[in-house]
Amino acid sequence: MSVSEHPQPEDAPIGRFEFVALMAMLVATVAFSIDAMLPALPRIGAELTPDAVNRAQLVVASFLLGMGAGTFFTGPLSDSYGRKPVILVGAAIYILGALTAMIAPSLELMVAARILQGVGAAAARIVALAIIRDLYSGREMARLISFVMMVFTLVPAVAPLAGSGVIALTGWRGIFGIFILFTICTTLWMFLRLKEPLPVQRRRPFRPGALWGAVKEVLSFRTVRLSIAVQILCFTTLFSSISSIQQIFGVTFDRAESFPYWFFVIALMAGTGSFVNAALVMRLGMRRLISFALVVQIGLTAVVLALFLIGLPPGIDFAVYVAWQTTVFFQAALTLGNLNALAMEPLGHVAGMAASVVASIGTVGSVILTVPVGLSFGGTPIPLFTGVLVCVVAGTLLMRRLQKIEHYDS
Repeated sequence: MSVSEHPQPEDAPIGRFEFVALMAMLVATVAFSIDAMLPALPRIGAELTPDAVNRAQLVVASFLLGMGAGTFFTGPLSDSYGRKPVILVGAAIYILGALTAMIAPSLELMVAARILQGVGAAAARIVALAIIRDLYSGREMARLISFVMMVFTLVPAVAPLAGSGVIALTGWRGIFGIFILFTICTTLWMFLRLKEPLPVQRRRPFRPGALWGAVKEVLSFRTVRLSIAVQILCFTTLFSSISSIQQIFGVTFDRAESFPYWFFVIALMAGTGSFVNAALVMRLGMRRLISFALVVQIGLTAVVLALFLIGLPPGIDFAVYVAWQTTVFFQAALTLGNLNALAMEPLGHVAGMAASVVASIGTVGSVILTVPVGLSFGGTPIPLFTGVLVCVVAGTLLMRRLQKIEHYDS
């Protein structure tokens, strides 16, 4: 059955297919802003930090840090002032950050600009999901989010290809021009075609004290604290891999030119993880599926780390790394959504605020762990393997603790 065959809610201004495409493009702002930058990291390092080119990874981490911080505020602000105004302001902040990054003469200013970009992108990411919740509910809401995520998974696959094409034509600074153009198009599309989905009578006053109250309430549940901690570790495995992947391709394996094509294949293969999760989660449950994925990742990462420490023939080592990297992205699909759902289970009475708090803590916490893993790159993927192995072992132990607490509480 197609998306358009379902009846529209009375206040839906556009067709179902267009609505899904619009929401997907808003959410995709984050993935596009990260993955399209990856081919540019060697040139950014060579130009802005030639004495320590590895620091170019901070261009990715700083964006994630800004996004995590912005996530904390954008949800509550949209509850108070409406969805469209917050997206418009977020787009303006994002464009300002992109313009600053485009002309940045130093890595320090580039990092500051990327933080600003991340803050602006948080609005599109969080508020788009809130708009879906405004207009739809229950299984139909879940169905539409699934369609949005299906479209969204294509963006990480093609973003490095788009980025490398722009670099070839305009140089690495031209990527920020594409970011600006992308945001103008999606924001203008939203502004012209979508009615404000949150009427004035349903809005809530913005109270800074309520944010702090939500943080305290979210963290008062042991199960929520543990779920967020595991989420931080799983995000760290994903973000560390993304931060290091271009350097590993270029420095370790001398395949910088073909990196965008390999990334396309890896992302497409790993994208099937969302379908596998949807098929298994009802049968196995979120907790068992998360634990299974982490245990499997422990075994795979330990084996790959041992193989690289022993030494592999040229060509074989690259194939092993690509296969392992695919499993990391696949593991993220089996864990992150389920961990977010686990954290939200006891927080239905403050769902909107709690979603912002959980996402913000999870993202910022993982960035803090990702930076040292990424900066430890010394020409081989061994520091990445080690960091991921520590994270998945710790995540597995925390999941066992979580299951014991729930058993005792029941």
